[in-house]
Order: sequence, then structure tokens, then C-alpha cells
Amino acid sequence: MAKIAFTAGRVSGFKCPLDKKQAFLWDSTVPGLGLRMTPAGKPAYVFQGVYQGKDLRITIGSPDAWGIPQAQAKARELQRLIDEGTDPRTPKREALASALAEEQAQAAAVAQAVTVGEIWPLYLENGKPKRKEAWKPRYRADLEAMAAPGGEQKKRGQGVTRPGPLYPLLALPLAGVNEDTLKSWFDSEALTGKHQAARALMMFRGFMRWCAARPEYRNLTDRDAGKAAAIVEALPSNTRRTDALEAAQVPGWWAGVEQLNNRTASVYLRALLLTGARREEMAALKWADVDFQWRKLTIADKVDATRTIPLSAYLAHMLATLPRVGQYVFASTGKAGRITDTRASHAKALQSAAIEGLTIHGLRRSFSLLGEAAGAPAGAIAQVMGHKPSATAEGYRPRSIDALRPFLECIEAHILEQAEVKFDSTQEPGKLRVVAGN
Repeated sequence: MAKIAFTAGRVSGFKCPLDKKQAFLWDSTVPGLGLRMTPAGKPAYVFQGVYQGKDLRITIGSPDAWGIPQAQAKARELQRLIDEGTDPRTPKREALASALAEEQAQAAAVAQAVTVGEIWPLYLENGKPKRKEAWKPRYRADLEAMAAPGGEQKKRGQGVTRPGPLYPLLALPLAGVNEDTLKSWFDSEALTGKHQAARALMMFRGFMRWCAARPEYRNLTDRDAGKAAAIVEALPSNTRRTDALEAAQVPGWWAGVEQLNNRTASVYLRALLLTGARREEMAALKWADVDFQWRKLTIADKVDATRTIPLSAYLAHMLATLPRVGQYVFASTGKAGRITDTRASHAKALQSAAIEGLTIHGLRRSFSLLGEAAGAPAGAIAQVMGHKPSATAEGYRPRSIDALRPFLECIEAHILEQAEVKFDSTQEPGKLRVVAGN
């Protein structure tokens, strides 16, 4: 192995024959220091020595970064380690291992700090139900609302919106979401509404399952945190409510509601039964939404922006008797300017009629059952109630207002008959009168 004293010219002028994979030039000044060259023209200083009876070769670096004196000093250092009985590769390995460990520690720290709020938009964008292509629009909207920060002007009524139940969880690191944090969150949200908190928890469980299925979040996710016994035991019963008025109860209920001192609440409750509307939909009804001339009612819908249904005769007469105070039909002197909670009034009516367990939402179910008893098609009932065609078991083709009107009038007539109310539908709105029975 020929050796020469390294000079800048000799180093820069050294070439590798094209028929060889690599060629070496060895320094005569420092034993073990060499210059390796490839046909591609990529030179590198190397050190070659013998450690524990075995040849070893260590790359020092490119001549572009290492001058000849620096390369010679490094070669002497490596030979000194061998003379001391130390593997010269150890320091480099330790340095690489230390750098890798530091890099991994930094990556772990970043991962540990990633919050639910940073991942939530990715979940909305990329998550989907089992065997489905994407969220249904309504469920996607519910997911967004559950995590909304609030503070926006209400679309219905006055004031601003409250933060969604899931909003407090967005600030938590994903790695910090465990049984204790979820239990504390659930207990706090349950004070406002236990069923709403339970629904939010079910949605958050879906988020945690999605995170657990992603390699980048799997090690940060406690998938079973929302299933812990302390939380499950606090959940309200998920038994589906089936409360509704029985036919024999309609007269007593109607009479009890009609006799309420609060005229606005009285009309409001009966309007719910006559239309099957959701309580908030009817409470937010404005005079601008009531068309007495063409007998139409435009309701702010839960699913779409609005839905328009026929204004049946008896309901039109009742609405016309209400005083026009402000923009809302069911006006109130409260902060919202409209009726917000009629549970106390409804409880009085139920007590007078000796009816137990009927919720205000049960009036919506009652409309559906009474409509079916009146002989109205399921599709017509669903359309009046604001169900989307795809949300019903049979599905339906939406009807025009004129096609829908006879069915709603039929339902109203059946309800009035069950309530033992005699009504002359030819009277102008505002001139409601009782017609003597036969």
C-alpha cells in the first residue's frame, strides 16, 4: 500500500479509475489516514486501523469540510483510542445515539402537547361512520355545534350562543384525556343538561376511537377513558321516550291547557299538538312567519333553514287572538322576548287532567299518533313535523302546500273531535267562538 504525503494538490487531483468501485490514497505522515474516491467523484477522508485483531475503517468526512491538518488530527485521535483499548467507533455511535434520543424526546414532547382542539378539525374532515363515506350533514353540524366556542349572535331569539359541551375538552392535551378528566368534565356539563352531556360523551368516544386507530395518535390515546365505570354509572338511561297522549286523555289535557291563566302558554301548547312542531321551532315563531291571507306558516326548521306548512283553521283562529307585542307570536316580557319554558304551565294542566309523565316533546309524538289515527299518510305527517324524507322508515316524496293542506286539516279536525271541541271553521281568524253541541 503506497503512501505519499498529503498536499492540497494531491488530494484534489486524486481520481478513481472508472473500472473500480473505489480507490484509496494513503497519507505517509499519519498512519491510517487515507482518502477514498469513487468514480462519481465523491472523496472522503477515512481512517483505517486494527482493533482487537480486526480491521476497521471509519469515515472522517469530505475534504470540502475537513482540511488536511484537521483530518490528520482526527486520525491520530482515533489511533490513540485504539492504543488505549477503546473502540474508536464508540464515540461516534454514542453521539448518534444521543442525538437520536434527543430528537425522539423532542418529538415525544411535541406529541404529548398536541391538544384535542388541534386534532378535532382533522377528525371532522377525515373521520366517518362505519361503512359510510362521510358524516350525514346533520350529524356533522351537531359535531361542530358540540365543540363551538359560543359567543355568536343567536339565529333565533336574542343574545349570544353558549359554548358547546365539548368545547372545554379542546384545550386538553390528547395524552391528558383520561377517566378522571372525562369524569370531571361530564359532571360539570351534566349540571346544565345530563342528556346533552351524555350525547356529547358519545360523540367524543367516536373521536377517541378514531385517534386510537391513527398511528400518529395511538400511543397518546386512552381509548377506554369514556367507558370507565365511574362515567358509565353516571349516564342517564338511554331508554327512548315513548310518552304521548292517549285518545281518552286528549279531552282532559285540552281542557286543562285551555284553562291556564297564561293565555300565551295555552295557545303555544295547543299549537304544538296541532302541528307536531318542536318546542323551540314554535317558540321562535314570528308574526312575519304567519300568513293569514294564504294560510301558511313558515317555521325555522331543525334540519333545513325553514319549512312551510299549511296554517289550519283552528290554529289560525287561536293565533289571531294573541296580542301583537313585538316580533314574536308567543311574546314574553323575559329577556328573550318570547316564550322559553312552559313546563310549569304544562305541569298545571297535566295535574288538572290527572295525566302523568307527558313531556312537552310528547306532544310532538302525540301529533304523529293522532295523525295516523286520522288516516293521514305517514309521509304527510312526517313533512309537517319537519322530518327529512331519508329520516323516515318509508321515505316520502314532499308534497306541495296545497297537497298537504287537506291532510293537516283532517288531522286538526280529528284532534278537535277527540278534544270535544266544537268549531266553526268558516269564522274569520280572531272571531273564535264556541258552537253549541247538538
